[in-house]
Amino acid sequence: MTRHIRHAALFCALLLAALLVNAARVQVLRADAYDANPANRREVIARYQQPRGDILVGGRPVTGSRDTGEHLRYERTYRDGPLYAPVTGFSSQEYGTSLLEDTEDGLLSGTAPVLAPLPLWNEFTRSRSAGGKVVTTIDPAAQRAAYEGLRSHKGAVAAVEPSTGRILALVSVPSYDPELLSGNGTTARRAWARLNADPGRPMLNRAVRRTYPPGSTFKVVTAAAALDAGVVTDLDEPTDSPDPYTLPGTTTRLTNGSRGCADASVREAFVRSCNTVFAGLGVATGVAGMRAAAEDFGFNDADLRVPFRVARSTFDPTVDRAQLALSSIGQYNTRATPLQMAMVAAAVASGGQVREPYLVERTTRAGGGTVSTAGARPVRRAMHPATAMRMRELMRGVVEEGTGTGAAIPGAVVGGKTGTAQHGLGNSGTPYAWFVSWAQREEEMEPRVAVAVVVEDAAANRREISGGGTAAPIARAVMEAVLGR
Repeated sequence: MTRHIRHAALFCALLLAALLVNAARVQVLRADAYDANPANRREVIARYQQPRGDILVGGRPVTGSRDTGEHLRYERTYRDGPLYAPVTGFSSQEYGTSLLEDTEDGLLSGTAPVLAPLPLWNEFTRSRSAGGKVVTTIDPAAQRAAYEGLRSHKGAVAAVEPSTGRILALVSVPSYDPELLSGNGTTARRAWARLNADPGRPMLNRAVRRTYPPGSTFKVVTAAAALDAGVVTDLDEPTDSPDPYTLPGTTTRLTNGSRGCADASVREAFVRSCNTVFAGLGVATGVAGMRAAAEDFGFNDADLRVPFRVARSTFDPTVDRAQLALSSIGQYNTRATPLQMAMVAAAVASGGQVREPYLVERTTRAGGGTVSTAGARPVRRAMHPATAMRMRELMRGVVEEGTGTGAAIPGAVVGGKTGTAQHGLGNSGTPYAWFVSWAQREEEMEPRVAVAVVVEDAAANRREISGGGTAAPIARAVMEAVLGR
């Protein structure tokens, strides 16, 4: 009898050992496979069992969480959703995340290892920390001024602080309410289908994800390149610039939208936005010089993150001389995001230095303890300091007596450059209206803000995109908001 009991006990021990081995196999060796199995809902359910951390603007949360009482318990909510959608993106139970909700997802959802009280603590306890907070660099007054200015148009605004690279405003219109996508029911699916079918593409972040021909605003880059290369030594000396200008190696004639451009000085040509003068300056500077200058400003950089990806602004280095002439006035294959053109204006404002733009000031735990800060940002030189001083003179002239008078602010020093960008087959599309600028208070030493505005549906004639038009007044409103005017 004892022998049978011993055999039974041994058999039970073997069964227990087999059970433990199988449990180890399931929980350790096969854990990743089971976690990734679409039928496994535990991870999804756990993800939404606690409120998501918040994104803050001006010290106040622009996001929240709503308790639905369902298996996927908490849904994301947004305050002023369309206003901040180009910053926050969306967090959807059905469609995932985008923009800051995506790049900061680990911190906001509480899964980031840095939030755990001890290393590997959450993995051992199968728990997750409370979601952290993301503090942005956005200035709420500047953001709202940009949004209100663009409300009846299609386009984008980007504003940065020249001395640091902090992004003060990031607006794209038309916009959308990301809260419509937060759940996983019929409402979210219908909203997703409607937004994706909308020809206005409201979910496209035009400020950082769309590139445009920058038109005459690119003349800031061309003028800086010509000054740095020594092609131009005196801003007031007449240039050898016929009007019209025949593109090198062709019979195509380039004309101007204003009078008085024949042999105009660089100062006169910049104020009047003479295509012929700047096309010639680009050719004289050469492909290598223009490419180097453009890349110093940030063009052709495919790695820019703010922290989400920014579309690459381009200056084509394979052009012939005729194409170079057109590229130098912001046409042909030259393309830029509004954020890139804000960086161009900021480089002029900050003495020729380009600071990498950023959107997240710091991240914190739910209780407020700091997780990370932006820290020092990379800096590169876009032009000589002396060239930057002369470019500031030129840009001030545009606002004080040229096509950008609509951006003038009493009690402030403002520099700017207007632009008309042709596009479409045979340039048949309505030109894009551009304005780039910077501003400082009269009593201050350095500019506090640099802005780029692009309006896709502006009137085509030059008068409508300059002082009394659409782009410059929008930029002025943003600058006034930052300056407190």
